[in-house]
Amino acid sequence: MDARTRYFRQVRRLRRSARRWSVLAGTFGGASAVLVPYHGLGWPDAIWAALTGGTAALTFWRWSDLRELAAQPAPEPVDPARAAALTRARIGAVLARLPGGAGALAELRRVQGRARIRGSSVVPAWERLDRAAQTLVGLAGRLGGPAESAVLEAATAERTLRELGERIAAVERVLPLTPGEPGLQQAHGELLGHFVDGVGAYEGLVGAAAGYVAMDGRVSADTSSVSRLTEATDLLRGIADGLAEMTTVQLGARVPQGHPGTDGLTA
Repeated sequence: MDARTRYFRQVRRLRRSARRWSVLAGTFGGASAVLVPYHGLGWPDAIWAALTGGTAALTFWRWSDLRELAAQPAPEPVDPARAAALTRARIGAVLARLPGGAGALAELRRVQGRARIRGSSVVPAWERLDRAAQTLVGLAGRLGGPAESAVLEAATAERTLRELGERIAAVERVLPLTPGEPGLQQAHGELLGHFVDGVGAYEGLVGAAAGYVAMDGRVSADTSSVSRLTEATDLLRGIADGLAEMTTVQLGARVPQGHPGTDGLTA
């Protein structure tokens, strides 16, 4: 809700409240004017007097608030394009709080951006930018400490590159309509070169982020767990060999003397 709509809604609410309290004040005042002389003064008349005075005071303050608010200038009407952008931003903020909402919104924005540059020379570099951005999203959770600022700079650079790509695609759609303007074609070529170079620099940043994650993993790797697993494996193998030897000895002790299979042993 914009400020102008909020202003007029508040004015209508105050007007309705002032009218309602005016009706109540008139009702209690008329009842007091009739009942007090009819029965004479008594303790019930204090209730009628209190109700009349309270509703009259509230009526006065409601009309006073209404006059004060109505004296203020109404806010300027909001531009429809800006209002639509604000509405989309609010809806996006609500959807981003839902499980999986942020990823769905990001994918929707990528699809919309791809549709705006469809059929232009920007598409190959744009697809490279998409792959690099998705790779960086997977690495962002592991880029802590001094690398967090690089993630913010990468997000800003990605938005700038996408805006530049959409601008190049818009200029390229005009080129067939102005074949006799070499300056426009030259400007388009320069913009496209800047875009391709920017995508390459962004890919280099993503590669550096991957290298940071890899080196950070090597430094923080816990080698003691590997050594403990090796020791446990050796221990289990030793126990298994001991059990195998005990089983062989027990089987040999159970074989009776003079058994055909033990001639060589009893000789």
